[in-house]
Amino acid sequence: MFQDTRPAELDSKGDSDPWGPFRVASPADRLSLLRALRDRQVPVVLSAPEGTALSVSLWAVDEAQDRLNFSVDARAPQLPALVDVDEAVAVAYLDSVKLQFDLHGLTLVRGAQSSALQCAMPQDIYRFQRRSAYRVRPRERQGPVATFRHPALPEMPLALRVLDVSIGGCALWLPGDVPPLQAGTLINRMHVELDPDTEFESAVRLQHVSGGSLASAEPGVRIGCEWQHLSGPAERVLQRWIDRSQRRRHLLTLG
Repeated sequence: MFQDTRPAELDSKGDSDPWGPFRVASPADRLSLLRALRDRQVPVVLSAPEGTALSVSLWAVDEAQDRLNFSVDARAPQLPALVDVDEAVAVAYLDSVKLQFDLHGLTLVRGAQSSALQCAMPQDIYRFQRRSAYRVRPRERQGPVATFRHPALPEMPLALRVLDVSIGGCALWLPGDVPPLQAGTLINRMHVELDPDTEFESAVRLQHVSGGSLASAEPGVRIGCEWQHLSGPAERVLQRWIDRSQRRRHLLTLG
């Protein structure tokens, strides 16, 4: 579940609460993190137990009422499923830190100009330092390619340039003339060709969408992806390729 985080460790007593070391214990610290998500308008991915996911933004932290308000598009097809189950897991990234917390009592509030998803303030927030995995950054135009169907337009095949690769995920370049992809979307099947002799398939979660630039000044955005349920054979293929790339980079620096 936490593919891009440091593994949890048992405490000195060997107790069975593996996430205890990652829990934000102080209410003041929890509020500070929530305010940072609000002020920086960080994308927050809400996921229902059965897998429905929706990217939203936190626009209000109501301390008096002990509630959160998320800005949502009332027309989003994922919204009814989230409201029906009344609970979700929220995941967001603040720089190199991954935050995760449970939300309960989800209620959709429709307004004349906008809509909001309200819920109770989370009792627990977990803070994970993202693993410092080695990332391979291939040369532009000569690197790996990821192919999959556009989730909103299944008849449209996509072949996107891979900007970097790690054991936890990858970053893709989405050109400006391609219909947008939404953070939180699950791609059930993505084919990744790392080089002519190395390829694998995996499901991926689109974690975040951010502006970026290439040396060619090509318009577009950067899509951060996390592998989902990466199979053993696929993980071994990926790890061997990363190891080879790391050794090759090391030899080049020595030369």
